[in-house]
Amino acid sequence: MPAKPCVLMSLAVAAGLWGSVSQAGPLVEAATRAEQLATSGDPVGAHGTMRDAFGIFAATLPFTIGKAAFVAEPPEGYGMYTPRPTSTYKPGEPLISYVEPVGLSWRPIEDGRMEAQFTVDLELLNNKGDTLAEQKAFGSFTFRGFVRNQEVFAKLTLNVEGPPAGDYVLRYRFRDALSGAVALSDQKFSIAP
Repeated sequence: MPAKPCVLMSLAVAAGLWGSVSQAGPLVEAATRAEQLATSGDPVGAHGTMRDAFGIFAATLPFTIGKAAFVAEPPEGYGMYTPRPTSTYKPGEPLISYVEPVGLSWRPIEDGRMEAQFTVDLELLNNKGDTLAEQKAFGSFTFRGFVRNQEVFAKLTLNVEGPPAGDYVLRYRFRDALSGAVALSDQKFSIAP
């Protein structure tokens, strides 16, 4: 008897998935087109189709932070970083952050290119949430190219001098210059005695 409910549940799940496929959206349509291009011998066209579709889709996402990590050394590129094994720092040791914003707004500029811009404000908080220091426009980033590149990251380095040993929060406030949307990145860290 227990097998019957499992079978019925599997059929219901399968029916739900089938309904989703029958109402395919732009990403599914792009994937289908890319597969056709790839099987017909056009891998470059297939790649471009998926890249462009993902860029258009990403523009519909709310502006947010996808990844924020303290890193052991400056990142070499998107996703090319070495995570720091601990978030405890010696006094005076620089804090290097790797941060990936998601859902950036892009606008057309000259020569068929696209542009995205964001600024980053800095706030240093104690473990109670009190602001100890802040700096507006700590960083400013502009990306230009012929596609809505989604492999965008910020490398942010903060040199903390003077705070006593203890627990802190490093808050970066990312502001999309085109949409005005704001996304926060909070990273907890400690300064060793």
